[in-house]
Amino acid sequence: MNDWQRKSPLDWETYVNKLVKVVAVEKHEYEGWVLTVDPVSATIVLATFPENEKGSISFIMGHAIQEVEILREGDSDMKQRLARISAPEESQAYSPEELEKRRKALKSWLETNHIPVGEQGEQGRTLSVAGVLTIEPPYGPEQCSSANEIILSRVQDLLQGYLGQQRPGPAQEPFCL
Repeated sequence: MNDWQRKSPLDWETYVNKLVKVVAVEKHEYEGWVLTVDPVSATIVLATFPENEKGSISFIMGHAIQEVEILREGDSDMKQRLARISAPEESQAYSPEELEKRRKALKSWLETNHIPVGEQGEQGRTLSVAGVLTIEPPYGPEQCSSANEIILSRVQDLLQGYLGQQRPGPAQEPFCL
């Protein structure tokens, strides 16, 4: 176990949002902004932003790290830029009325396509599909949850198609759970 792996999560946290140079085995050097450090493997996640290119992410495995040197502190703009990498796209804020409209429209569309759907939770805000999948507000594919990966994938695909159509209507293909 190397010195980097012996550090605690609190030690690693001091590197987040900082520009660092990482020296790894065989004298490989990496430079980038620390997004996070995995507390189990000590793997460091670096973001780089080459000019006129999209940013990229690198993973340097903890066991390969020999030295990490902080080059610069991140300013507030850089911290926001880094936070946007790991945060989901900013979701549109929906009013309670809009959420209710979306819930009713989706429930109606699912029923029209003969997909068993019910409501559960406080105020019936959560849709339950066949008792094995739930859809939380704002009722998109990302809000689906199920232990059954096949059903999860199928319903997410259906929702993607439904949202792409922007109008409730019959499904393009028959759906079987």
